[in-house]
Amino acid sequence: MEIENQIKDLKIPESKILYQEPMRKYTTFKIGGPAECLIKIDNLEELKKILEIVNNNSIPITIIGNGSNLLISDKGIKGITLMIKLEKIDIREKNDTIQITVGAGEKIGKLAQICLQNEITGLEELSGIPGTIGGAVRMNAGAHGKEMKDITKKVRCIDYQGKEKEFANEELQFDYRNSRFKREKYIITEITLQLQKGKKEKIKAKMEEYATYRKEKQPMEYPSAGSTFKRGADFITAKLIDEAGLKGYRIGDAEVSTKHSGFIINKGNATAKDVLALVEHVKKTVYEKFQKEIELEIEMMGEE
Repeated sequence: MEIENQIKDLKIPESKILYQEPMRKYTTFKIGGPAECLIKIDNLEELKKILEIVNNNSIPITIIGNGSNLLISDKGIKGITLMIKLEKIDIREKNDTIQITVGAGEKIGKLAQICLQNEITGLEELSGIPGTIGGAVRMNAGAHGKEMKDITKKVRCIDYQGKEKEFANEELQFDYRNSRFKREKYIITEITLQLQKGKKEKIKAKMEEYATYRKEKQPMEYPSAGSTFKRGADFITAKLIDEAGLKGYRIGDAEVSTKHSGFIINKGNATAKDVLALVEHVKKTVYEKFQKEIELEIEMMGEE
């Protein structure tokens, strides 16, 4: 295999490198064909070495985190897929302000629990998001009226040539479900969050309230990539899908959730082809009935 020959001198443990690995194992949608080469990255030195080889050999590169906002094609992903597993949590306190520097591969749920134990408030609204901190910053993830832009102080990243950079909040170009990292080729490595001291009982109560809401309102019992569609500028997308009579509409094993119309779920063995066909049907029907164009929130990856 050509890629295998190109990376054989990397001196990365074999356990971190997988060939023809089914990506359905790494996405919350449980959908996706094989990655030609999947490498799990847990330190910056390895990342820089891989970027050097990628550049020298013109190998396509794809970056993923926890796979929670992704639809990967049935054909899979060519080249090298890097799963960012950089982990670090460093808490520094100054008066009532807490700065936490977090590795991009840390999961939001884990960080939320550490904040709870340390009586740090500010992350509760986002605590149920099933992704990594790096992925959440990249898409400016949000819930219950709070977005990552509200708590992010600065971000360290590396460009595809291996050069490290740091951006302050005002340089991150945050927008609704968007940031400069979706438009420019940087790999997020570390994030510094700005939070506050709080009371453990209040933090715990808020986290439990939001967890109950998610369980009651969202189809967490089925694989999905989270909210499938973005909200509209002047409309609630899920409400239009519901009013269009699409709740429960199904193509193959992909279904518009009967619990929340904004989610497409995998009822068993849905393929990316099923999901995309359903997405197109939903978009077309909503436009025909209401003259409103709806946009995907989930990200597409892999071969067409």
